[in-house]
Amino acid sequence: MSSLKEKTAKGLFWGMLSNGSTQLLNLIIGIFLGRLLSPTDYGIVGVLTIFTAIAGNLQAAGFTQALINIHRPKANDYNSVFWFNVIASVCIYAVLFACAPLIARFFHQECLVGVSRLVFLSFVIASLGIAHNAWLVKNLMIRETAIIGFVALVCSGTAGITLALLGYGYWSLAWQQIIYISVTNIVRLRYSRWRPSLHIDFEPVRRMFPFAVKLLFTNILNTVSQHVLTFIFGRLLPIRDVGNYSQASKWNTMAHSFVSGTVAQVAQPVLAEVADDGEREQRVFRKMLRFTAFMSFPVMFGLALVADEFIFITIGEQWKDAVPLLRILCIGGAFMPFYTLFQNLVISQGRSDLYLWTNIVQIALQIAVVLALASHGIIIMVTAYTLLTIAYLLVWQLLAHHLIRVSVLQMFADTLPFCLIALAVMIATYFMSSFTSSPYILFPIRVIIAVLLYFAVMKLLRVKLLDEFVQFKNNIYLCRTKNKRHQ
Repeated sequence: MSSLKEKTAKGLFWGMLSNGSTQLLNLIIGIFLGRLLSPTDYGIVGVLTIFTAIAGNLQAAGFTQALINIHRPKANDYNSVFWFNVIASVCIYAVLFACAPLIARFFHQECLVGVSRLVFLSFVIASLGIAHNAWLVKNLMIRETAIIGFVALVCSGTAGITLALLGYGYWSLAWQQIIYISVTNIVRLRYSRWRPSLHIDFEPVRRMFPFAVKLLFTNILNTVSQHVLTFIFGRLLPIRDVGNYSQASKWNTMAHSFVSGTVAQVAQPVLAEVADDGEREQRVFRKMLRFTAFMSFPVMFGLALVADEFIFITIGEQWKDAVPLLRILCIGGAFMPFYTLFQNLVISQGRSDLYLWTNIVQIALQIAVVLALASHGIIIMVTAYTLLTIAYLLVWQLLAHHLIRVSVLQMFADTLPFCLIALAVMIATYFMSSFTSSPYILFPIRVIIAVLLYFAVMKLLRVKLLDEFVQFKNNIYLCRTKNKRHQ
């Protein structure tokens, strides 16, 4: 058996590889689709995101996290969750299928009737793989998860681009979602050793329900929080503006998901394993906090710096209105991976009640602020939403202090230096690269300068995380060597 440290190192290594390759593929696919499709196409599919995400929350119902939190889940536990997900998803799809005309009328887009009925089918297909995914995450099979994501992206991206080339417009985005989830489930079966049986017993679901139901409502609230702007914009603004925001949000999410996904794949399993040792848990959590800050701030501040050149080179001038939105979202996106870490800490402690109520307050504040500023335009609404997202992180920090005695000063000591260094590096890069205005020259020059400056400062200050990155690789090598010797 590998030690916890080796498992964590391996998980972070494959998590970085998985999310790095995923975001690179998403980048390539997004460039092709962004050039082939219009803001209107993206807007039509974008307004449906909140419905598919909430439906996905309902079908999973928090049982994925509940399975991960069980010390040694049995096959019957997975089987119970599997059949619950399938039955729930079919019922939810039937309701949304009937509501499709109402959704189309709400957003003033008649084409949404057919598109929504196709897109909503995706979470019925997804229900077939939720229990298998929980099994993979529980067993920290991050390498296999990376392969699954890679294969699914290649297949769905190829299909989406092909359909866009053939002139199918927004339908290409809808079919891309269906194909991605279908391929994901097929490849999950290849790696998961668990298989469902026809012996249906909902007793494990009833046992997990008190914990899972709080996560269900919280996940729904998180979904509303993430997509509330798209929903409001879809009702109040022209569909083209919704498309510009969806495009900016997509690139922002893609960037901070690289960090969030890397952390999320190991955070809850590892924190749950050390939950009985307060001092060790605090040490592990603070290390993850530093790792998150080390990666998140330079990635997100860097994207904000090159947003103009990035959009122009990749998807073209037709998306220029998305640039200021992307810059604003990237500032808030730098703090999103910390939400992932704090939320996984609360879940690992079994405090789904705190998780629920903290999110209820946050979503209520977000909706109130956005609606209050609706008459001031899209830029003001997005800015206010971003500032509130950053400020509310302090509430999650108070929960961390309550659960494992990590203070606000400790959090600032772990994260603020990386934030200030990344900010200083981007400012310096901006002035050092001001000798040209050509986006084709400016983009690579800024990326190279920023990367070299950041790592030079890290090395000069003797930041231990650089050495730990090397140690992570050594741990992976040692694990492989041990396994080969045992074999």
